[in-house]
Amino acid sequence: MRPMRDAIIGLGEVWLVGAGPGDPDLLTRKAERLLCAASVVFYDALVGEGVLGLIPAHVRKVPVGKRSGRHSKDQGSINVLLVEAALAGERVVRLKGGDPSMFGRSMEEVAALAEIGVRAQICPGVTAASAAAASAGISLSLRGLARRVQFVTAHAKAGEPLDLDWTQLADPGCTTAFYMGRSAAADISRNLIAHGLDPKTPVLIACDVSLASERCLRTRLDLLPLAVEAVAEGKPTLILVGESVRVKDAVALRIADRAEAS
Repeated sequence: MRPMRDAIIGLGEVWLVGAGPGDPDLLTRKAERLLCAASVVFYDALVGEGVLGLIPAHVRKVPVGKRSGRHSKDQGSINVLLVEAALAGERVVRLKGGDPSMFGRSMEEVAALAEIGVRAQICPGVTAASAAAASAGISLSLRGLARRVQFVTAHAKAGEPLDLDWTQLADPGCTTAFYMGRSAAADISRNLIAHGLDPKTPVLIACDVSLASERCLRTRLDLLPLAVEAVAEGKPTLILVGESVRVKDAVALRIADRAEAS
């Protein structure tokens, strides 16, 4: 096997690194090498403890927040920290849950660094929707049922409605992944049904994806608000909506039928 190219961080360089959904085994090899080469790691609240445990003891670890309702740093402050560290000649890793380019506000940090002449590089990570589908034994896309996959952030400012194109989202031939969907479950259910999606459309609710505490619950669109209250319990929550969610049950039934026939 050809050896992988070393991912070494130079003085004053910055990498935005995807921590994946939480399980350290889902971290890429490149991401782990970057963590070991860093002098400082600025990490989000949703980065799993197992991933943080891979960072060597000599590397400075700085929590920078952001979790729904509990922001330890606003985005502007995080940008300043990255800029200051780069100018000080640190080897900087900005560690983000999931994938940096999936609702991670990575371009705001890239732009702030570009203003001082620092080119930030990105190491992708496994995003929560992919990990949730894997845990549930389903596929996000499926020939004949789900030819498209939509990724949507369901986060809105307190007291404000979700400003989304519900007509496009209510597509029966699509799988839609709602990130940060726990507090918006009622809005998601009501608006998708109002715009034509069948109330019986299957839904998967996934909390603490890929961790030992992971919980996955299958329900239907009209029961989504009640189901979220029963399973989410304040945890980071991903919601998958679409016919592809139902497929595992259909596959299991076909396997059982074949076993009985033989």
